[in-house]
Amino acid sequence: MEKKRIYLASPTMHGKEQEFIKEAFDTNWVAPLGPNVNAFEKEMTAYTGAGHAAALSAGTAAIHLAVKLLGIGEGDVVFVSDLTFSATCNPIAYEKATPVFIDAEPDTWNMSPKALEKAFEKYPNPKAVICVYLYGTPAKIDEIMAICKKHNVPFVEDAAESLGSTYKGKYTGTFGKFGIYSFNGNKIITTSGGGMLVSEDEEAIKRATFLATQARDPARHYQHSQIGYNYRMSNIVAGIGRGQLLYLDEHKARKQAIYKQYQEAFADIPEITMNPLEPNSDCNNWLSCMTIAKGSSVTPDHVMDALEAENIESRPIWKPMHEQPVFAACDFIPHNEDGSSVGSDIFARGLCLPSDIKNTPEDMERIIGIVRKCFGK
Repeated sequence: MEKKRIYLASPTMHGKEQEFIKEAFDTNWVAPLGPNVNAFEKEMTAYTGAGHAAALSAGTAAIHLAVKLLGIGEGDVVFVSDLTFSATCNPIAYEKATPVFIDAEPDTWNMSPKALEKAFEKYPNPKAVICVYLYGTPAKIDEIMAICKKHNVPFVEDAAESLGSTYKGKYTGTFGKFGIYSFNGNKIITTSGGGMLVSEDEEAIKRATFLATQARDPARHYQHSQIGYNYRMSNIVAGIGRGQLLYLDEHKARKQAIYKQYQEAFADIPEITMNPLEPNSDCNNWLSCMTIAKGSSVTPDHVMDALEAENIESRPIWKPMHEQPVFAACDFIPHNEDGSSVGSDIFARGLCLPSDIKNTPEDMERIIGIVRKCFGK
């Protein structure tokens, strides 16, 4: 008999989502846009403290619109986190701009302020800095923002993984010129697929909404003076998001409990270190991750294979962007003085542990037992 499948992070529905969806069906608002979209934007800004929001089809769409709104185009340089998923960087390439990848630093696994300073020495005039908050952990935001301010360069937050996380009491995604959120199926709340662009700049968000609805001019007939995109969120999808948002704090508390349980369970195994948390932050712990000490006979593949053999899903750490074939020609700015990559080291020694909030105590015991066995415990 096959053992129960345990997922890395799967959607958790509560029933309230169906009420908003039913309302959309009952009122025939099943087409794109509608009351749920408008309400979801308002409810997200109320929760996060962001000034204005545009609900979109994906987090990638939100990043792309931020890139467009900042006037980034062919030949422009953009500094971007190296240790991330490619969706952070692809919109830079859409506009034929040039990404320069900024290494991670050990304290948070996020963009290194030291490497960022070095990047400005080499490329004095980038058009933007795009920083990712990996696995829900905020970066050293004050330091990065101070560097951006010194060089008068806009700061964009890829908070796709960190919705609900705070830095010094303020929600991630609300510090920079633009913030982006993702509601992909594995995120802390989901709309099955979707994203949001937020900013204090009301005119910029109005412009984003215009571009996201095919840039249709305000004429009676269909007239277009600019290239637009089909990026707006649907009313049905937004209904799911409204229902999910009601449970964001609950999801966050459960994610934090999972991280703490792993941390305590592996405390007696010196080879295991859990992913670091920024000390001034309240992290959503979207995914709990671990690294294995150098020189250990156990490898991440060993642990992931042992879990998969028991029908348990895990995942490697993101492969750094400067190691990706598609970005092989792009520059990389390392954190370490010897030129070695912090992100590459994390990738080589790390893995993401099952972090599904539906995991039962028995599920967690099963996962922990398998990992401990790998280390002879």
